[in-house]
Amino acid sequence: MARELSEGPSRNPRAASWVEALRGDGETDKHWRHRREFLLRNAGDLADTEEAATAADSGTRTRQLQQLVSFSMAWANHVFLGCRYPQKVMDKIISMAEGIKVTDAPVHTTRDELVAKKG
Repeated sequence: MARELSEGPSRNPRAASWVEALRGDGETDKHWRHRREFLLRNAGDLADTEEAATAADSGTRTRQLQQLVSFSMAWANHVFLGCRYPQKVMDKIISMAEGIKVTDAPVHTTRDELVAKKG
């Protein structure tokens, strides 16, 4: 499902328009720029064919788009806020974000790292 940003999404005004509507009111420009890239890289086929969907496909496509938005939020929370999720979710969002370069993300110390330092 993932695509290079220079391929489909940047050429698909419908996907770009859909993604722009997802920006949160309190989302900083830095967070949005990277989460937007995550969404565009992974929206691909879901946003491309929304008009052509049958009624049966529509519910599935809507759930997939909602899941993509959730994954994008989890990824941004992980990168910028240091949040952790179950390993299955972490593996999924890390693989979906492959190739996205975030050079200005904060560095967080985990609870496990703090406990290891004390011991």
